[in-house]
Amino acid sequence: MIIGIPKEIKNNENRVALTPAGAKEFVKRGHVVYLQTNAGEGSGFSDEEYIGAGAKILSSAEEIFAIAEMIMKVKEPIEQEYSLIKKDQLVFTYFHFASYEPLAHAMIKTGAVCLAYETVEREDRSLPLLVPMSEVAGRMAIQEGAKYLEKPLKGRGILLGGVPGVMPAKVLILGGGVVGTNAAKMAAGMGADVIIADVNINRLRYLDDVMPKNVRTLVSNEYVLRELVKTHDLIIGGVLVPGAKAPKLITRDMLKTMRPGTVLVDVAVDQGGCIETCKPTTHENPTFIIDDVVHYCVANMPGAVPYTSTLALTNSTLPYALKLAGRGWKNACKENADLEKGLNVILGKVVYKAVADAFNLPYTDVKAFLG
Repeated sequence: MIIGIPKEIKNNENRVALTPAGAKEFVKRGHVVYLQTNAGEGSGFSDEEYIGAGAKILSSAEEIFAIAEMIMKVKEPIEQEYSLIKKDQLVFTYFHFASYEPLAHAMIKTGAVCLAYETVEREDRSLPLLVPMSEVAGRMAIQEGAKYLEKPLKGRGILLGGVPGVMPAKVLILGGGVVGTNAAKMAAGMGADVIIADVNINRLRYLDDVMPKNVRTLVSNEYVLRELVKTHDLIIGGVLVPGAKAPKLITRDMLKTMRPGTVLVDVAVDQGGCIETCKPTTHENPTFIIDDVVHYCVANMPGAVPYTSTLALTNSTLPYALKLAGRGWKNACKENADLEKGLNVILGKVVYKAVADAFNLPYTDVKAFLG
């Protein structure tokens, strides 16, 4: 198969979909890898390293899209890439369709096969291609939240871990999944007073067992959240409904009850956000303020640490990408239930129900294509 790796062009997106080591694994199996020049530069990988691994370099995205049978990306295609995607071309990347209707319509129009990293799902309901970036984003949420709590950045002016004789900051984490667990680890390690709120009591029992003593668990509901937001300095939104829009847990009216300088970090922003006042921001302009509350809503947080993120992502995507290249998307998805769940749009038809439901689009069962 011919694999194409274009350079990411979303604002401050420095990741690349494949490392030189990953390219070598494709080449070893007889596949051809084309990489747009300098695609790996932001992650610390030179064209020479890719050439050494057996990949070929092309100068433009147009050339990459024109020649490739499978496109591997990190972020969803943006408007200037829509017209480059061909009918029947397999596009393997993060899509997050449910958060942006124009993207769904654009991909339907291309007639491409859209296989989304974020909905590849194992039998145990885990999301193996979302996990590595959720781990990065969860840890970064605390790193960034601690920074924006500083007074010059309009935060409360509170040190996350406090000092002897001074209480630490209070951190509220919404969701006890991968993002929430990693955020809690980081916040606890910095000495904060942490609460993880979730609706799954079994998950909370597990977290209660494994987390340090400065992390407590609480069953989440609207009444509880309305009380907690009044006293917490940093609130992390880490709620995920696979492939669908995130529920709005923090509403606009709650902001009035928060203390000035409270910081909200909505990691769920790429799925529509779990904070009502959230809107996607960029690393260039990461925050905005409403009712004296600082909102950090960067939609590609791991893009700020691209070396770590690219290695972590390739570690997870490569085994699946090799199956797709070796067997073709149809056979690979027939043989691998994880990959089958990753299919969102096929040849103009929406085959992932949460995406169809989000925009009232016709839904087609994926079995109609797989047989």
